[in-house]
Amino acid sequence: MMEGVTIERAVAADVRAVYALEQRCFPSPWRKEFFESEIANDGRYNLVARRDGVIIGYLFAMWFADEMHVNKIAVDAGARRQGLALALMQRCTGFAIEQGVTSISLEVRQSNDEAQRFYTFLGFEAEYIRKGYYPDGESAVVMMKEL
Repeated sequence: MMEGVTIERAVAADVRAVYALEQRCFPSPWRKEFFESEIANDGRYNLVARRDGVIIGYLFAMWFADEMHVNKIAVDAGARRQGLALALMQRCTGFAIEQGVTSISLEVRQSNDEAQRFYTFLGFEAEYIRKGYYPDGESAVVMMKEL
């Protein structure tokens, strides 16, 4: 993993920085209130990655019974391709296994071939297309990994 980077559970004080990163990374960002709600709710596994105290990545996931869903993952542009997304996903998968989760799912933009290749590398398989999933009308590929 990247030198000088720590990964820890997200807390309410992280929301402002997470939301700012969200706005930089996504064409249709979540509202700040969504992140606040995710941090406040049970059954959530939310991580932030910091370098020199600055949040450079995050992962927000939820689980119920034996299923986990990755809602959001992002890495700041200057920190990409250095293993941070891999580290976040590995931490999430490890936690899922500890909780008795048997499958992890997520959605990815149909046009985002790079992300789909990354998730395939991690053992996810494309299950089906969710038409018009994103606010701009783009469809999502629903991907799943059995644990």
